[in-house]
Amino acid sequence: MTVHFVGAGPGAADLLTVRACRLLADAGVVLYPGTYLDPDVLAHCSPGAELVDTQGLDLDQITEHLVAAHGRGVEVVRLTSGDPSVYSALSEQTRRLDAAGVSWDVTPGVPAYAAAAAVVGSELTVPLVAQSVVLTRTQARSTAMPATERLAAFAATRATLVLHLAITKVRELMTEVEPEYAADCPVVVVHRASQPEELVLRGTVADIADAVEAAGLRQAAVVLVGRALEAGGGESFLYDASRVRSAH
Repeated sequence: MTVHFVGAGPGAADLLTVRACRLLADAGVVLYPGTYLDPDVLAHCSPGAELVDTQGLDLDQITEHLVAAHGRGVEVVRLTSGDPSVYSALSEQTRRLDAAGVSWDVTPGVPAYAAAAAVVGSELTVPLVAQSVVLTRTQARSTAMPATERLAAFAATRATLVLHLAITKVRELMTEVEPEYAADCPVVVVHRASQPEELVLRGTVADIADAVEAAGLRQAAVVLVGRALEAGGGESFLYDASRVRSAH
């Protein structure tokens, strides 16, 4: 038996991969993050599956459920919000499973930042404007950031910034990025992208904090910052009519 770490995507029940749906249908035990997940996602589970909401559990308690189910010979799915490669505590959980001799694998999901960009119809890498995307977060009630990963250093690149777990500190963060991006730089906040409670706030570095505070947002939001969010930009050389193309 295997513990399957499965990206649940941004929360919408129809944004899971085909593989994720199959694994959920076959699982006897499913652990899921109730804070971030639309309950409709769980409709993909078998009616007889044991469902465990992990929002009140620590990592050791979560691991106990995973190991116990494995010991009973039951297929287990550990759902993560978005994609397991980003802010999912995957490494901590798999270290514990390795120590317990439990096999595991990973199924990717639609990341939250991609869902947010889709909601607003934006490409985050626009030719001649921004060709890099920085995925980062801030420290609030969370693990300390590495000393080398300062937001000001990322801002100096003027790449498109994607700020996770940052919604309660937006005003402070906008002050930090303003010297590089300028007060009129576009900012988009997407709360619960793809879910029924979805909310999109558009503004600038100068005024987005006012909109966030007025809306009372405290969690489950992605903040996008950068000139790529504006209309316009260059043209991709890959599709340029003047580019020489192979006859094949």
